[in-house]
Amino acid sequence: MIVTYIDGGSRGNPGPAGFGVRVETADGQLIDEFHASIGVATNNVAEYHGLIAALKYALARGERDVQVRSDSELLVKQMLGVYRVKHPGLQPLHAEARQLVAKLGRVRFQHVRREMNSHADRLANAAMDEAR
Repeated sequence: MIVTYIDGGSRGNPGPAGFGVRVETADGQLIDEFHASIGVATNNVAEYHGLIAALKYALARGERDVQVRSDSELLVKQMLGVYRVKHPGLQPLHAEARQLVAKLGRVRFQHVRREMNSHADRLANAAMDEAR
């Protein structure tokens, strides 16, 4: 099992946006971390880009048991089916994420407090800095 911490953000909402992903073992050992700027977008679009990047990372490495941790309650509840995805800009990203989840074995989503997501937040901020 791997644990992925994801975060996305934008400065201006919409504004320069990016995401960060930190990948750990189940016992908290760092495996990898990465980030990317995505141009001008909203924070919710950036969150989904982080999720999709984490899921693609897991799939490419043959991982079949993935824990996704995010401080975005909206993203987590949408992925769990608690909230509907109403915003047209999020619908294709949500659909892509659902397709990736279907290709993996077991994917669990967990909402975490912002302070528990500081590494991914740092990476997302680095991406936003690059997007300027």
